[in-house]
Amino acid sequence: MTAALVVFVATYLVIASRQLEVLGLDRPTGALVGAVAMVVVGGLGFERALAAIDLPVVVLLLGMLIIAAYLEDARFFRYTAYVVLTRATSARSLLWGLTFVAGGLSALLLNDTVCLLLTPLTVAVAIEARLPVLPYLLALASAANLGGVVAWSGNPQNMIVGRAAHGEPGFAAYLALMLPIGVAHLAANAAALTWLFRRQLPRGPLAERAPPKPPFERVLATKALLALALFVALGLAGYALAGAAMAAAAALIVVARVPPKPILAKVDWSILVFFAGLFVVVEGLRATGLVERAFAALAPAIGRGDLAGDAAFVGLVTVGSNLVSNVPLVVIAVDWVPAMPSPSWGYVMLAVASTLAGNLTLLGSAANVIVLEAAGPRGAIGFWRFARYGAALTAVSLVVAFALLAFARWSGYAGWLGVG
Repeated sequence: MTAALVVFVATYLVIASRQLEVLGLDRPTGALVGAVAMVVVGGLGFERALAAIDLPVVVLLLGMLIIAAYLEDARFFRYTAYVVLTRATSARSLLWGLTFVAGGLSALLLNDTVCLLLTPLTVAVAIEARLPVLPYLLALASAANLGGVVAWSGNPQNMIVGRAAHGEPGFAAYLALMLPIGVAHLAANAAALTWLFRRQLPRGPLAERAPPKPPFERVLATKALLALALFVALGLAGYALAGAAMAAAAALIVVARVPPKPILAKVDWSILVFFAGLFVVVEGLRATGLVERAFAALAPAIGRGDLAGDAAFVGLVTVGSNLVSNVPLVVIAVDWVPAMPSPSWGYVMLAVASTLAGNLTLLGSAANVIVLEAAGPRGAIGFWRFARYGAALTAVSLVVAFALLAFARWSGYAGWLGVG
C-alpha cells in the first residue's frame, strides 16, 4: 500500500507541475512511467493494469482527434476565426465573436486543438487593429474551456464522466440540459471580460485591418463537418459514443480522398498515452482502498443531495482541479458519484465543476497554457494576475451554472430529461 501511494503521489506531482525538467518528463510520459512503476512495485498485477485502461474513453478520444485532424488539414479552424475576426466592427464585437467561435468549436472538438490553431491569428488581428492582446487571449482560453461543458464529448474529463454515467444521463439528455446553459456561460463570460477590460477596450469602429486570408479546403472541411454531424446523430440515437466516433472517423478517412498518413501524423497521440497511464495509476490507488475512505470522510459534506451538498462538491472539484488538473481529479471523483443520493445529478455536477474550474488559474487547464505560450511575449502574464481575472470569470460561471441548473431542477425540465 505504501509503495503504491508513493507512486501515485509522485505521478500526480509530475502531472500537476506539467513538466519535470530534471527527469525530462512531461504529463504523458509522467503518467506512462507512473503506470509502469505501479505494476513494478506490486500495486497492481499486469492483467489488472491492462483492464484498468478504459478503452471506450481512449477510442472516443481517438475518433474525435482524427476528425479534428482532418478539419485542421482543411484549415477550417483558421478560416473560421479569420471570417469572424475580420468582420467584427468594434473591439467588443470582436471579443464576443471570438468567445462564441472558440466556445462553439470546443463544444465537440478538443479545446487544446482549437486554442493552438486560433491563437496566432487572434494575436495578429488584435495587433493590426491596435487593440490590447490580453483580453482576446483570455477570451479564447476561457471560452474554449467553457465550450466543452455542452456535451459528453466536449473535453477529456467529460468523456470520462459520460462513460462512468452509463447513459444516466445519456448523450442526448446531457446535451439538451447543458446546451442552453453553455450558451449562457459564453455570453456571461464575454460580458464579464468586457467589464473587466472596459478601460482598455476602445469604443468606436476598429482600425482597418487586412490579415492574409488563410487557405481553405472547402470540400475536405465539408466532409469532416459531415463526419462530425454523423457522430452527433449516432450519439443522439443512443449508440455508444466510442463506436459513433470511430464510425464517423472511419467514414471520413474513406471519403476524404486525401492520403491518410499525413493526417494521422497530426493526431496528438501523447494524449492517448496520458490517459492510458493515468487510468492505471488511479487503479493502483483504488486498490489501496483510499478512494473509498476519502469519500466516507467527505460524504457528510458532498453526499447530502441538497443545494449545500452540491455547493460543497463543486467547491471540492474546483479546488482539486486546480491542484492536480481536472482530468486526474475526475478519474478519482467518478468513483464517489454512484454513492450520492442522485448519481445522474452528481455526474452533471462533476462535469460542470471540473470544466468551469479550468478558468480559475493558469494551470487549471492545458488550454490556458497553450494560448499564452503560443502567443509568445504578447501572452506574458503572471500566475497571480491570471488568477485575479480567472477568479472573476469562474465566479460568474459558477453562479450562472448553479442558477440555471437549479431552475432546470425546480421547473421539472431536468427530471423530464431523466436527470436528478
